[in-house]
Amino acid sequence: MNSGPTALKRVMSMDLRTGVNRKSDGTARKVVGMPESKRNEQALLRRELGEVLREYRQRQGRTLREVSSDARVSLGYLSEVERGQKEASSELLASICAALNVPLSHVLRLVADRIDFAQGRVPPHLRVPDSVPDELVRAELAKLPR
Repeated sequence: MNSGPTALKRVMSMDLRTGVNRKSDGTARKVVGMPESKRNEQALLRRELGEVLREYRQRQGRTLREVSSDARVSLGYLSEVERGQKEASSELLASICAALNVPLSHVLRLVADRIDFAQGRVPPHLRVPDSVPDELVRAELAKLPR
C-alpha cells in the first residue's frame, strides 16, 4: 500500500451498533442486521431537533437573526441547526432554548415524541386507552339527569 500523499487517509469513525471508535480507510461498510431507521438515527435526531426549534421560533414570529443574536450564535450556524445539518452541543442548545424562552426539557420531550412517531411508536402519554375505566363511566352516568 502506498503511504505517499495520494494514499487514503485513515480516519476514526464510530460504529453505530457499539459506539466504539474504529480506524477506517474511508470506504463505506454496510452495517448488517440493523434496520435502516436505526442506521439513520443520528440524522433523524438532528433533523427533528432542528424542526422543533424552527417551529418554536416561527410561532413567536421571530427571525433567525433575532434568535441568533439573543443566543450569541452565528446566524449561519443556527440556520444549519434548524435544517438538521449541524448537531448543536448541549451548551449551544441551552443557549438557543433560553433565547426562545422555552425550557430545554420541553424541546427534548417534543423531539423524543417525534422520533417515537417516526419509528412507529406512540409515546405513553399520548396513547388512547382501549377501554374506559369503570369509575369514570359511573361518575359520568351519575351526572346524567334521571
